[in-house]
Amino acid sequence: MAQKLRASLTAHLLQDPLHPFACYQVIREQHPVYYSPEFRSWFISRYNDVQRVIDDPELFSSQQTFRRRRSSSEEGKTVRTLLWADPPHHRQLRSLVSQAFTPRTVASLTTRITQIAHAHLDAVAAQGTMDIISDLANQLPIIVIAELLGIPTQDQQQFKKWSDIIVSLARIEKKQAVIAMNAYFLNIIVQRRQEPQDDLISALLNAQLDGASLSNAELLNFCRLLLVAGHETSTNLIGNALLTFTEYPDVMTELRATPELIPPAIEEVIRYRTPIQRLRRAATSDTHIHGHAIKAGEIVSPILGSANRDEEQFSQPDIFDIHRNPNRHLGFGHSIHFCIGAPLARLEAKIALEALLIRFTDIKRNTAFPLQPVASSFVYGVKSLPVTFREVLSYE
Repeated sequence: MAQKLRASLTAHLLQDPLHPFACYQVIREQHPVYYSPEFRSWFISRYNDVQRVIDDPELFSSQQTFRRRRSSSEEGKTVRTLLWADPPHHRQLRSLVSQAFTPRTVASLTTRITQIAHAHLDAVAAQGTMDIISDLANQLPIIVIAELLGIPTQDQQQFKKWSDIIVSLARIEKKQAVIAMNAYFLNIIVQRRQEPQDDLISALLNAQLDGASLSNAELLNFCRLLLVAGHETSTNLIGNALLTFTEYPDVMTELRATPELIPPAIEEVIRYRTPIQRLRRAATSDTHIHGHAIKAGEIVSPILGSANRDEEQFSQPDIFDIHRNPNRHLGFGHSIHFCIGAPLARLEAKIALEALLIRFTDIKRNTAFPLQPVASSFVYGVKSLPVTFREVLSYE
């Protein structure tokens, strides 16, 4: 009976990725730790256990997870990358990228992000209808991160296509997208070595790690990570926010009247509809969680989306409450792997939501178009979100 229940839960997660939360509740209550053959990993669902896993890189390794995913043809190649690194290399790599995401650097982007947001709203304002995803949430973050990297405007949409494929379930297409993106970035790197510019790639070329410059492979990993992670989280955060607001229209009314509530509203969106639902780690030695024996080398998947709905941590977790305090969600991870781009994602979401709420009223989802989930096993969001609205002509 227990095996059948676990199988049905896994099937539900695969078949209905937009509504996993009732399933998460059953998992937390009955099977807080269980092995999923489909995902080939141990699912960890309770808040305290999830935090324990992501806070302990010695026992639950990111680097060994990466090694397990490499093919035999890649054996022997060690390329340091931020997501799949453990201390001390992780600390060194993170210090490099942190230079691009200092509070001052992020704050300096406010004017440009605001320009981009309003330019895209200008394009749809007279229509009374827009797709939140394609008209705004996809466009804003990709432009911002591409400009940081120094990618020409005419190439930015191609990077969006590659990024969407990389986070998808399409393995062959994913490999092809990585190859194509690497070839593009390698060409940019060669150009920047000859003629440095005021962009992040040029800065990384001048960076030193362990007394040596980054290799081309390390630079490619940085660029790919920053581009994909730098916009996927923001895109889905903005989309998830508007989806939730249309379900709670009183929230939009309150945020218009009290815009200082937008930041805590964003934090509640991150908790309520976590953009990155789960992570991957590898056990470095035999261990036990809730009596389950996890062997060294096995994959462990802490489910952030479940931890953020844990009744032991959050009162009425299935209620969206922008006044929730405290709100210690794990939506951006925790400890050393706390999302380095979180300040930028928060700023982009804040500016986008402020612009929408200032310029448009009566924002309603067009229910004639069914919601379709993003094609990913770990990213939570919708492919499109058509809405109707009325323009506030006197917003300026």
